[in-house]
Amino acid sequence: MLKMRLSMGGTRKRPIYKIVVADSRFARDGRFIEKLGFFNPLLPKEKKERVGLESERIKYWLSQGAQPTIRVARILGENKIIPMPKNSNNPLKAVPKKDRKKEEKAETPKEAPKAEEKKAETPKEAPKAEEKKEENKK
Repeated sequence: MLKMRLSMGGTRKRPIYKIVVADSRFARDGRFIEKLGFFNPLLPKEKKERVGLESERIKYWLSQGAQPTIRVARILGENKIIPMPKNSNNPLKAVPKKDRKKEEKAETPKEAPKAEEKKAETPKEAPKAEEKKEENKK
């Protein structure tokens, strides 16, 4: 599958991204088919030099079935090449993964009492079996 994605370049703590078309199986900074533009996140949003795009080639690759990643879709949407993608809502994004699991367990209190009831039922049955064994011995 063809993807339009960011390929990282630049130096340490000074990233510059190329917007490229690549096969989705290739490495992020590896082989690509064509360079379609660049993105410099260190510049202010107002500057023209922050993003450079070849809109004709982008439209060509979109017509060929290339799928932009979320970040590239936002860049293209801001430059009015494609419609702006809708914002996703992930309220747990800032919560560490360990804590998310704890919250999921805490959110399911309905299942916990059922399990406790089953545990409570099993000991009741066990004494009956013991009583029968004692009766058989007598």
